[in-house]
Amino acid sequence: MADPAALPALTVAMSVYNGERFLGAAIESVLGQSFTDFEFLILDDGSSDATAEILKCYERTDPRIKPIIRENRGLVTSLNEMIGKARAPIIARMDADDICRPHRFERQLAFLSDHPDHGVVGSWSEDMGEHGEPMFRTGADHPLTHDEVLATIAEGQQVICHPAAMYRRDVVRAVGGYHAAFRHCEDYDLWLRLASVTKLANIPERLLRYRRYDGQVSARHSTEQQYGTAIAQLAWEERQAGRRDPTARLQRLPPIDQLDALFGRSGVTRQVREQVALGLLYSVQAMREDGFDLLVQHLRDGGRRDGMWRTVVRLLRFGEPVRAARLAATLATTLAV
Repeated sequence: MADPAALPALTVAMSVYNGERFLGAAIESVLGQSFTDFEFLILDDGSSDATAEILKCYERTDPRIKPIIRENRGLVTSLNEMIGKARAPIIARMDADDICRPHRFERQLAFLSDHPDHGVVGSWSEDMGEHGEPMFRTGADHPLTHDEVLATIAEGQQVICHPAAMYRRDVVRAVGGYHAAFRHCEDYDLWLRLASVTKLANIPERLLRYRRYDGQVSARHSTEQQYGTAIAQLAWEERQAGRRDPTARLQRLPPIDQLDALFGRSGVTRQVREQVALGLLYSVQAMREDGFDLLVQHLRDGGRRDGMWRTVVRLLRFGEPVRAARLAATLATTLAV
């Protein structure tokens, strides 16, 4: 029998908020790993559902599970808390609505053992629907080598699937962990900061089943996520150019119209507004909320109009006739100017 006082080789870190629906399947996929020498930190971030009861039940059946149950403080605080409590030198991220393939930890630990100059390794993922049904993947897979990661960052694309990530604890601690200002894209900001001090890579195997459904964070906060991603990339470009990162000490990102002042040059606000607005054209949630206002202002600033009449049609399909009419009027007005 393993010594309970011995340090584990791996810490698995999962934060949960009202996650009872998929939590059991996520936990079971971790407990069913071929690699077994881990502690499993599961932080209940102030849930009002049965999450706490589920965790206590699992704690009684497996001593590796170590629940942390407290009031709500948000994901960034929760992730940093688990990094601080982790006893193992390597941490595997996991979300409460996804499923690990059985050899995920084994494959990623082997990669980090064989590549001591790498601080982070992810993997390709397999999309599934709300009920676990297979989904057709669109878009490119995540980059494999560190050089490919850097090229992907320069293109403004995602580099590592957060719940599929495994990283060296001390490397992440050394860069200050997750930054509160980048809520809902805290992982992307972290990868970009880590890319300057260590190497990142992905294993070309689908070691995680990633659940996509309307209630997930990325669907509910798409505007804020796109905005933070654009700022994180700008901050990375500042660091690459040897300039000061103006976001380093921020607790919250400023409104978009303050970005010129933050970065100390004109044109940043307009650049970010265009990037975010064009990135939200297909998001039903964003077009029903503040993403639509960003789009209208982008057009009033003389921004790109490609495909905007198709967006008018999509708004009608989304059940937003008033916004469709407003966008059409904006297009007509800006065309006449």
